Amino acid sequence: MKELIIEATIECLDEIIEFVDRELAQNNFPPELLNNVHLAVEEVFTNIAYHAYQPATGTAVLSIAVGEEVVVRFEDTGKPYNPLDHPEPDLDVPLADREVGGLGIFLVKKIMDKVEYRRIDNKNVLEMTKKCRSASVAAAQE
Repeated sequence: MKELIIEATIECLDEIIEFVDRELAQNNFPPELLNNVHLAVEEVFTNIAYHAYQPATGTAVLSIAVGEEVVVRFEDTGKPYNPLDHPEPDLDVPLADREVGGLGIFLVKKIMDKVEYRRIDNKNVLEMTKKCRSASVAAAQE
């Protein structure tokens, strides 16, 4: 896995996306896959930046491995928090009546194939997996 250690602030979001793009650029991934991974990475990193260390700041570690699937792993030493425990939003309730929060991680769980959370050695560890076939692999198989 390639790894990036970065300050967990919203100002570093572009650097996070560029890091992910560099790793995915080595394969010809379809735009839909890129968009899904971007959305998931942006959502998770934004949550870490806004909530993990408040009111202080800290670091986040982003790891990515690309092969038959894309595995993205975030680690932080912020407050213990499992976003997967958050109840799914009731999409049948009118928007004005919904509780704030929870929609982002709901979307992450829908667009990624697997999302897992663990608390390891005082770290929040969130790992997301997206099965994929690069365009070159798909073309070679057809």
